[in-house]
Amino acid sequence: MPDIIFNGPEGRLEGKYHHSSEPNAPLALILHPHPQFGGTMNNKVVYHMFTTFKNRGFSVLRFNFRGVGRSQGDYDQGVGELSDAAAALDWMQTHNENSPAVWVAGFSFGAWIAMQLLMRRPEIEGFISVAPPANMYDFSFLAPCPSSGVIIHGDKDRQVPTKDVRKLVEKLQAQKGITIHHSEVENADHFFENTIPNLMESVDDYLNMRLQGDAEK
Repeated sequence: MPDIIFNGPEGRLEGKYHHSSEPNAPLALILHPHPQFGGTMNNKVVYHMFTTFKNRGFSVLRFNFRGVGRSQGDYDQGVGELSDAAAALDWMQTHNENSPAVWVAGFSFGAWIAMQLLMRRPEIEGFISVAPPANMYDFSFLAPCPSSGVIIHGDKDRQVPTKDVRKLVEKLQAQKGITIHHSEVENADHFFENTIPNLMESVDDYLNMRLQGDAEK
């Protein structure tokens, strides 16, 4: 997968991009965990989600938020990072003008940014939110949540207690017009140490359901 550099709001952003060999392939954008706690686009969860979308024929991009790796700028409390994500999606759409669909996936801090991007970009039709930090950030902006998706977290997550994620799930599931799926990975901590195969099984199960449904339309 080629390394790329594209323009962000505060300078150059570094990413890895796979362009699908299939014509007019759907797009997927993968967002990494918190920049101030070691989060990068090379995080294992991010890498595996990238690979999953790649193997399904998507054109897919993961990138470093501002101030991470070779990306220019400084950490901006999530405000600038949301702008970075929007710029990344713009870059992909510029290179894939006829793409029929857009998905976004994020892990931890990246899940919070991904959910905000949903509110900005109505073309996003599906999301995968892994270990969303529901106890650390306000998710009330999802009123209403514009797209269906899945929320996945570990049942042994000490950083983000299960009760907080369940409360977010229940709130979203009560909304009309979308369907929110929920999966808890047994014996998984916040970082899915030793349980990434189980996490990816949940991701694959959801994508199998959604993408087969799209194919049957």
